[in-house]
Amino acid sequence: MCRTSIYEARNNFSALVKRAEEGEVVELTRYDKPVAVIISYEEFENFSSKEDDWLMKWRKENEGQLDDLGFDITPSRECPDYSKDPWA
Repeated sequence: MCRTSIYEARNNFSALVKRAEEGEVVELTRYDKPVAVIISYEEFENFSSKEDDWLMKWRKENEGQLDDLGFDITPSRECPDYSKDPWA
């Protein structure tokens, strides 16, 4: 894994993208704290497809269970009146 500051990444962005394309994970830091990661598009697709598969599987397993809770989840078309105190 390659670790670099955002400042340095700005000056060497194409080289960092090249490293990510080759399969290396590039970690970007701000004040020595990790804030972002550059990965190859292939790794991103693998990650996002796994995420979608998990979510679809969960939705199939729990289909219909959340419908019976009695909560009205219809979005309101009304705008909130911020002039009124909600805690009063």
